[in-house]
Amino acid sequence: MTKHVPVLLDTVLAALGDICGRNVIDATFGAGGYSRAFLARGANVTAFDRDPNVAADAKALAAEYGDRFTFVPRPFSAMAELDGKYDAIIFDLGISSMQIDIPERGFSFRANGPLDMRMSADGMSAADLIAGADVSELARILRDYGDIKKATVLAHAIKDARPQTTMELKELIYNPRDVAPVFQALRIAVNDEMGEVERALGAVPNLLRAHGKCICVTFHSLEDRIVKNTFRAWTTTPGDPRMPQIASAPFASIASRVPTADELAQNPRARSAHMRGVVKSY
Repeated sequence: MTKHVPVLLDTVLAALGDICGRNVIDATFGAGGYSRAFLARGANVTAFDRDPNVAADAKALAAEYGDRFTFVPRPFSAMAELDGKYDAIIFDLGISSMQIDIPERGFSFRANGPLDMRMSADGMSAADLIAGADVSELARILRDYGDIKKATVLAHAIKDARPQTTMELKELIYNPRDVAPVFQALRIAVNDEMGEVERALGAVPNLLRAHGKCICVTFHSLEDRIVKNTFRAWTTTPGDPRMPQIASAPFASIASRVPTADELAQNPRARSAHMRGVVKSY
């Protein structure tokens, strides 16, 4: 199994600056790389993750850092229910190496496993989604989340075959270039990933205190578009005709960043990463 390496960690830490004594939300705990780095710099961390497989890592951090670390085993959109104000909220979006590399999770097309794809232990699997969706809905998912050109044709083939394993699904995809996008599309739909991002970002302005920062690391164009458009709305001057709906809290932009050549050499999975950030003006 590939060890999960936090992407753009040094860049994120540089953007955050001094966080000693600050209250930070790690929206995507994963293997705990970001949380551990924040804690090591003296921050108090509240971390979210709906994946039950991260429980051991979360327990280890809690044992090491005590009440400076709080773990919430829920989707990150649940941050909307928090009370209080925070100095930083960080999202490391997408899927983790741990999830990809465990065949039983059903995320990877490189190994056979049940067609699951759930980030949590609840809800419908990818196989359930295929069984319950009609062809038009399945085609929409493939088109909107995977940019599949012949989505309706492929949706018919998938619906007729009702695949139960990752290899059964892979064998139905006639264009090899569509394999990764099809798996991505179903994963996004199963986990409502875009909806999660939208709901969580909607909670950010009220959660951040004055001069608090929100930083997002994205890995594909769909989530990056949501982040980019949201941040643009927050940082546009009220009354600008280009952005008729302005968030109530004004923000300023933090310079966006991508991985360096050195980081890409050490972690090729970082190649599509993009960091964007904003800081609350007051």
